[in-house]
Amino acid sequence: MEQAAVQDTIDFKAELVRKGIHLFSLVIPAVYYFIPKTIALWILVPMTLIFVAIDLARYDVPLISKFFYRFFGPLLRRHEMDRKKHALNGATNLLISAVICVIIFPKFVMISSFTVLILADASSAVFGKRFGRHRIFPDKSIPKSYEGSLAFVIAGIVAVALTPKAGYLPVEYLIGIAAAIVAAAAEALSYNIVDDNIAVPIAFGLSMWALYIIFLPHVNLFFLG
Repeated sequence: MEQAAVQDTIDFKAELVRKGIHLFSLVIPAVYYFIPKTIALWILVPMTLIFVAIDLARYDVPLISKFFYRFFGPLLRRHEMDRKKHALNGATNLLISAVICVIIFPKFVMISSFTVLILADASSAVFGKRFGRHRIFPDKSIPKSYEGSLAFVIAGIVAVALTPKAGYLPVEYLIGIAAAIVAAAAEALSYNIVDDNIAVPIAFGLSMWALYIIFLPHVNLFFLG
C-alpha cells in the first residue's frame, strides 16, 4: 500500500506482519478456481458483511473497540482509524473488492486480478518501505516511491505468469503485463482517494478484459465457468 520509508504510520516489522496476513488472502483466488461463482458469493458475501459490521462497530461499541484495537491496532494505518469517516480497514476493503470482482469479471480475470493484488501490493509495500527513496509525487505526504512501483510491476508479472490463461498464447502474457502496469499506476494514484485493495484489482481486471476484447476478440473469456 504505502511505499516510502518515511511519514508512515506503522514500522517495517508491522508492515511485514500486515503483508504476511495479506498473503494469506491468496486462498480466495485459489479456492475460487475450484468452485462456481454462486458458491463463491455465498461464502464471500456473508463473510464481508460480518467484517464490515465489526469494522464499523469498533468505532462506537466499547467492547468491540477494546478487543479490536488490542489485537489489530498496531497493524492499522492512520486513515484506517478515522472516526469521522468510519473508515474501513484493509482486510474489509479486500473482501469488498473480492465480492465486486467475482460479480463483474470472468473467473480467470478475477483470479488474475486478485493474485496480482496480493503478490504485487505486498511486494511494493515491503520493498518500497525498505528501499523507497525516489518519490513519485512532490507532495511529501504521499508515500509512493518509484522503487515500490517497480517492485509492484515485477511481482505483478510473476502473478500473471502463475495464473490461468485462455489459450496460453504469448499475447496473453503481454496483456497481463500491460494490465499489471495499469494496476501499478492505479495503486499509486489512488492514495487517499480509493483503498488500493479496491482500486488495484478493478484497474487490472478492467484493463485486462478490455485488452482481451481488443486483441483476442474470439477467445472465450468464460472458459473456467
